[in-house]
Amino acid sequence: MKQQLYLLSILFLSLTACKTVSPVVSNSSQDEVTFKFIQVNDVYEIAPLSGGKYGGMARVAHVVDSVKAVEPSTYLFLAGDFLNPSLLGALKVNGERVRGRQMIEIMNAMRFDLVTFGNHEFDISEEDLQKRLNESTFPWVTANVKQVTEDGPKPFVVEGSFAPVPIPETHVITVSNKAGKLVKLGFVSVTLPSNPQDYVFYEDIYEAAQRAYSELEKTSDVVFGFTHLALEQDREVARLFPKLSLIMGGHEHNNMLVPTKNGVIAKADANAKTIYIHTITYNTKTKDVAVDSHLMPIDDTVASNSVVQQITDKWQDILNSSIKQVIENPNEVIHYATTPLDGTDSANRGIQTNLGDIFTAAMVRSFDVPAEVAVLNGGSMRLDDMLDGQVTSIDIFRVLPFGGSVLRVDMTGKLLKQVLDYGKDAGGTGAYLQRHNISESPNGGWLVEGNPIDDAKTYVVATSDFLMKGYDIPFLTPENPGVLKVYEPKSTESAHDIRKAVILYLKSLKK
Repeated sequence: MKQQLYLLSILFLSLTACKTVSPVVSNSSQDEVTFKFIQVNDVYEIAPLSGGKYGGMARVAHVVDSVKAVEPSTYLFLAGDFLNPSLLGALKVNGERVRGRQMIEIMNAMRFDLVTFGNHEFDISEEDLQKRLNESTFPWVTANVKQVTEDGPKPFVVEGSFAPVPIPETHVITVSNKAGKLVKLGFVSVTLPSNPQDYVFYEDIYEAAQRAYSELEKTSDVVFGFTHLALEQDREVARLFPKLSLIMGGHEHNNMLVPTKNGVIAKADANAKTIYIHTITYNTKTKDVAVDSHLMPIDDTVASNSVVQQITDKWQDILNSSIKQVIENPNEVIHYATTPLDGTDSANRGIQTNLGDIFTAAMVRSFDVPAEVAVLNGGSMRLDDMLDGQVTSIDIFRVLPFGGSVLRVDMTGKLLKQVLDYGKDAGGTGAYLQRHNISESPNGGWLVEGNPIDDAKTYVVATSDFLMKGYDIPFLTPENPGVLKVYEPKSTESAHDIRKAVILYLKSLKK
């Protein structure tokens, strides 16, 4: 009963006291067609986070079912970023990395009405992306993202039982009211070009949007934005197309409802911690559009859809089985972050973060004989989100899905400076280095515990086995003359798995 009352109150609120583009006229009017959009964006995890407190796609599915029971003309959208990054996506099942397969299975069960590409969809290989497209039973749309082919840029395709179906540049949904009045809803969709890949071609955002909008003006009664852009880019889209009463967007991970000249830009919190419920009324006679947007929290007060929960449980069993090979209790709360820990890509690939501080401090202390300093490539931190409040062991696995060991490396000061210089110059990429006991001198150069690094001195550096393979820093390999000794941890040392090292370090801070 509590759940029913809660959802009824949400449905009532979604019809009142929210951003209105133009006055809502009487729902009894035969000229009015009312419908709802439910929006999520930037969803990487299918199960609830923070020990079950926030998020969970089965809960979202329950809300969708409840809203549809009241308003059948309800449509579910995901505004990009869902195939990567995720802890589950990094696991191997039957010898093959999951790479977003769990999200497609969940989204198929939830019957999404429309999705678009986010920048993280292109973290995975062209082959894996094609598999996910083929597995999807929901429609995709994009005006500016194309596949690079020998014949030039072409639309990505969904390969089904028959001929491949190109992903269209526009999408139209037709809705009606009880009086039989029909309204065609058009969607303009564009994605920011922040993840360049050899197999992806990004057309100019605004030129592609203009072409799509011009087409939809001919085929639709009302047009909406459906984007995965930075906020300022969304603002520019709203400026270019002032008739857009609503832009459902993604990319930023915090909720926002930003006014534009004639509408709003809406983005929910990442990982379905919140969703937007937009109630829209279109008057077929006056052509007026009214948009009421309500932000709904998805937390442990919301029930779960049983079908989606069963799929979630299946994947969580796979996940827990894998994690328990490293740590006994994946859901144990190991830390409380009063200040959110910054796990976003943009931060960890460009500045020293508080999460980077924790990880590198843990690396130094992960051996029976501690190291002096630590460096960790920012690209190894794959959360692209904030850790706030309760932090569990599984959250650390989410940040470092690929694991790996910590190595204790004796290297010359000369090589250490070269490594640090390379990481600094690589700002904005995965090779940027998070550090411990290392700082920059105001006069230039690098300091260890406040002292300039001595070229001839030997420093004991904790680093990841990944970095020592030369993947991010090409010259950082055991064969480099500046590498004097590489110590690989014993199985009894927490350094044997970097995630265990971080978990045990955080637990030690509680004592």
